[in-house]
Amino acid sequence: MDRHVPMHALPEEIQKMPSEEKVCKYCGVSYLILHEFKAMEEKVKAMEKEMKFYQGSVEREKKLQEKLHSLSQDFEQYKIDSDSKTERIQAGSMQLKNQQNEIQRLQKELNHLQHELNIKQRQSQVFRNRGTK
Repeated sequence: MDRHVPMHALPEEIQKMPSEEKVCKYCGVSYLILHEFKAMEEKVKAMEKEMKFYQGSVEREKKLQEKLHSLSQDFEQYKIDSDSKTERIQAGSMQLKNQQNEIQRLQKELNHLQHELNIKQRQSQVFRNRGTK
């Protein structure tokens, strides 16, 4: 707590006052000390109010740390799941590409065989036509 230290001495007329005029007749405390005491009471009240605000902050922070830890674990698990799914997608994509390549190869082979079939059919037609003449 801050302690108030006056920059200037008390005025001479206050210093020369008899002590019965400078103290409370009820409690006997100097008015100057009473003023300091009241100021300290106000500071204590303000600090108590602030303490109430911060009360439970340790527990709240602990809960938030647990939540953060839980979210971090969830994130790591989601990341692992995502990596696994990415690998499966890549493997599926590779299989699809291989199958597409196989389909293209078979399509070319089919076209080639159809072409040969057409040639053979024409040759056969030519041979039949020669045989009937």
